[in-house]
Amino acid sequence: MPERSPVGFGRRGAPPEAPGASPSSPFPDGATKLDDDLIAALIPERPVRGHKGSFGKLLVVAGSLDYAGAALLVCRAAGRTGVGLVTLAVPESLQPLFAAKVVEATTMALPEDDVEEIDPEPALARILDHEHDALVVGPGLRPGLATAELVRLLLAVAGEGDEIDSAPIVLDAEALRSMATMDRWWEGERRPAVLTPHPGEFERLRAGSGDPAPDDGDVSADDEARLAAARSAATTWGSVVVLKGARTIIAAPDGSVAIAPFENPALATGGTGDVLAGAIGSLLAQGLAPFDAARLGVYLHGLAGDAVRERLGDAGLLASDLPDGIAVARKRLAAIAERKGAAKRLGFAARGSTTGSNEAAAGPAATPDAPDATGEATGRTG
Repeated sequence: MPERSPVGFGRRGAPPEAPGASPSSPFPDGATKLDDDLIAALIPERPVRGHKGSFGKLLVVAGSLDYAGAALLVCRAAGRTGVGLVTLAVPESLQPLFAAKVVEATTMALPEDDVEEIDPEPALARILDHEHDALVVGPGLRPGLATAELVRLLLAVAGEGDEIDSAPIVLDAEALRSMATMDRWWEGERRPAVLTPHPGEFERLRAGSGDPAPDDGDVSADDEARLAAARSAATTWGSVVVLKGARTIIAAPDGSVAIAPFENPALATGGTGDVLAGAIGSLLAQGLAPFDAARLGVYLHGLAGDAVRERLGDAGLLASDLPDGIAVARKRLAAIAERKGAAKRLGFAARGSTTGSNEAAAGPAATPDAPDATGEATGRTG
């Protein structure tokens, strides 16, 4: 007969812990911990007389027959994060399938040299000919040499004369796996990039870089190791690195690092990374610098996940639950930014301020032992 727990009341202020629970570890030094006030300052403005062209054009290269959902999640998340126009580029044999599934996004056919097999150079020409402010590449793409070659071509600043395309790019999923097969892919002239690996993809990228990866420790569970590894990678690769997981790390090429406060097991389900890629790509297309777009995208994604967890608990979240929550989270942060802006215009200083300026409205401030983490200083290096 199983042993019963004793009947009675615990000490006030000392609730029993759940089985296996452990106190949350302290946040590591050397990174800016993101919060509402810091992130609200990054919300892009929405002019009342703006139109869909005012809020950016995002081109998404994603999806395959086996992973159609990944592309659809990217497009929906991008729209809910505020971009004006989304175009989904897919192999031409799959365009009818995707055109029937997306509602707000448009589709574009990419040339093939076999069924579902993209022909890299003609596909690149089609992509460069399409007007866009940012790209998301990788979620749900079919693995193969053709995909890897297209990713390699898209990494570089492309075009000639006035037709040069240097739009920023989000690289996720199959794009990252393709990059892990390339020797020193980060060298040469590259477009600004945000890489969004989970720990497994991150380790493959480092292993495939041609240099032995340093022994930083556990990049899945050790926050100190995750911070050091992400900072080193971002500096080496010259790109913003978003190391996903509990307390996601966002690192910039200049050494600035931010850490998100979210620890949510409900997000451990397929497709949530596709939603994050769409959110960051949307913010890039709206004009945010890569480090700013990555920090804001991660934070909106985390707030949306917490809202779903509040309703459903630690299990049962679907990736398709998140995009609507991102829009609600953006609305709340925009209200915070508006209140702070109004207070500043009226001359009210933040409590404890001697300058009359609002620190959050001016952008995130680094911790005493961290490099400057403002988007102004770092975002354009991505």
